[in-house]
Amino acid sequence: MTVKSHQLLQHNRATMPAANSVGSQHGPAPEVSFIVCTRNRVAVLEPCIKSIQAACRAHPAFAAELVVVDNGSTDRTAERLASIAELSDIPLKAICEPRPGLAAARNAGLARARGRVLVFVDDDCQVHGDYLSDLQRHYATGERVVRGGRVEIGDARDLPFTIKRSPVRERLTSDVHPGGFVLGCNMTMHRDVAARIGLFDERFGAGGPLRSAEDTDYLVRAVLLGIPVEYVPDMTIFHHHGRRDRKAIEKLHRDYSMGNGGLCLKHVRHAPWLLRHFYWAVRSAFRELVKGPAFDRELKLSHWPIVAMNMLGAAKFAVLLLARWPEAPRVRQDQQAQDQQAQDQQANAEARVNTP
Repeated sequence: MTVKSHQLLQHNRATMPAANSVGSQHGPAPEVSFIVCTRNRVAVLEPCIKSIQAACRAHPAFAAELVVVDNGSTDRTAERLASIAELSDIPLKAICEPRPGLAAARNAGLARARGRVLVFVDDDCQVHGDYLSDLQRHYATGERVVRGGRVEIGDARDLPFTIKRSPVRERLTSDVHPGGFVLGCNMTMHRDVAARIGLFDERFGAGGPLRSAEDTDYLVRAVLLGIPVEYVPDMTIFHHHGRRDRKAIEKLHRDYSMGNGGLCLKHVRHAPWLLRHFYWAVRSAFRELVKGPAFDRELKLSHWPIVAMNMLGAAKFAVLLLARWPEAPRVRQDQQAQDQQAQDQQANAEARVNTP
């Protein structure tokens, strides 16, 4: 397999839609960019932004910016973002990305982020006050990895799903299914890593034809490039997902399984170990005929939806291949991007000279 590097470092007018950006494009490049994608969820978005701002104030030595991507909201998201950006003491860019889908929104955020470290946080999450200090400590090693942190339930009324509370540091191996190993709501990487892996595959993810797994696909692509994928038990966020009945959880369970099925077919040649996980799901499903649902005993979730939706997802991916579904546009550095990069380098040099 030939994996091409993508230059994701700057926005390109030829490949990305026109964006409404609020916030300074000049001055020294920040150490970290928080990328938050949202659609019609202004009620949860505002607490998310406030939590990031508070974490930035608590650790000002690790300079940060916020990049908020509005993925075609029809509520008052754009209006509120403009107001928040105007008053924010942390640099905030509000971007409009009309192409539907979380993967498209993530790609728009990647194109506009300027930080050395990139942090993806979902709009229904709130970061811990120590998040930036934890992040800086982990990235001080200089190792190029995809790294995710702890995800706790933000509201005790929500069901315990889409969380990760493991107390130990772990690295992804082929014995572990990549889905949920690092959750997309708390996923970080050095910008050089993002440039190597490339854009998110827009066939995957919420709002896309395969409904989910754009983050899991990113992890698999990292592994295929020899980039470690690591979970750390700090870098904590609180997930306010709002799902409080089994029907909502079952739907999400099916959507995740559909995306994972498409993922399995996409990478069948270069990551055949994914087929093992499908086989294990089939084996566990038949065992459930005697022992009952066993995927998640607390939530009474079965392996049977995994098997069925994996197969449906694989079939859907095959249809997309035959239909030549367009992949995400590549972000190239044009003259504008090169000029911006030169300005950033000059600003950084001036900042070092002026530092006593």
